[in-house]
Amino acid sequence: MALVALITLLILLQYLAFTMLCGVERGRSGLAAPAMTGDPGFERAYRVQMNTLEQLLVTLPALWLSGLYFIPEVAASLGLAFIIGRILYRNSYVRNPAKRGPGMIIGFLANIGLLATALWGLVPHLW
Repeated sequence: MALVALITLLILLQYLAFTMLCGVERGRSGLAAPAMTGDPGFERAYRVQMNTLEQLLVTLPALWLSGLYFIPEVAASLGLAFIIGRILYRNSYVRNPAKRGPGMIIGFLANIGLLATALWGLVPHLW
């Protein structure tokens, strides 16, 4: 489970980095809080941050359930795939939102894998 914990920390650090990059974009744009629109660069950075936050609601519990009830190394590998997908998603989205698909798909499939392995591992414990 140490690998699952490490991946959890990396995911949280990645989210913190995305949050900081969003703040950098706000500062660069001169867009004063609480405004959320008006600068495409900030809007893209903000959407990356918020979309990542939305995904974490599924990713983090599924990562731990998969690690506990399936195989920790598999859970950690899927968590790493999620991180890689988020990096690709962010790099694409801030340049051209229409190109965000591959990163989004990698993260989505990692989440599906985490949910499936968590369920697969948990079901025998229910009987």
